[in-house]
Amino acid sequence: MLATPLLVGILASRPAWAHLPLAATWFVGYFAFFATGLWLKARRRPRYWPPVRAYAVGAALAGALTLVMRPDLLRWAPLFVLPLGIGLAASALRDDRSLWSGLTTTAGSALMTPVAYDVGGGTNWPRAWVLAAVLALYFAGTVVYVKTMIRERGEPAFLALSVGFHLAATLAMIWVHPALVAVFALLTLRAAMLPRWPLSPKAVGIGEIFATVVVAVTALLVVH
Repeated sequence: MLATPLLVGILASRPAWAHLPLAATWFVGYFAFFATGLWLKARRRPRYWPPVRAYAVGAALAGALTLVMRPDLLRWAPLFVLPLGIGLAASALRDDRSLWSGLTTTAGSALMTPVAYDVGGGTNWPRAWVLAAVLALYFAGTVVYVKTMIRERGEPAFLALSVGFHLAATLAMIWVHPALVAVFALLTLRAAMLPRWPLSPKAVGIGEIFATVVVAVTALLVVH
């Protein structure tokens, strides 16, 4: 969920030197976000503060370098304010593992695709936004699916939500490409069947890596 939107945006346009500090900003910024979430969950205990400070400084330096190379990228910043704020609020409320928090995080992550596309000099903006939407739907489905495999295993209502969401995402792909309809149909089948099997978290994670690659590669090949 962290690397894929960035890579899709790069591959959909072309690699540029500014992608290097952008990637550093993205990854170190995530570490800062994660550390800040732990600090907030811990009711701002001092021992949780040093990682927040270190990662925040690193992200700020990488971000500053990115803006030196591409100052126009600052216009994307407002789009990340709401997902960031909601994610940190969820941590402060000790509700960061909730569905609403996970879905907000996936939406914010998908926004990196058009940003990376912009850095690569892409001009086909409908393509960039469709790619971002495909990834957002896939990762949102993953949030629900993984919960049915681990924290919400055996909960009929959550299973129904997962299958229903995947089915709706599959129908949405009709307006994109038949290949993605097929991929999301398989993801719907996975969402319906695999919760019946006692798979380990490791096995679930490996399956997600494979599914992410399939979704990303298919989208890059068929979305024009």
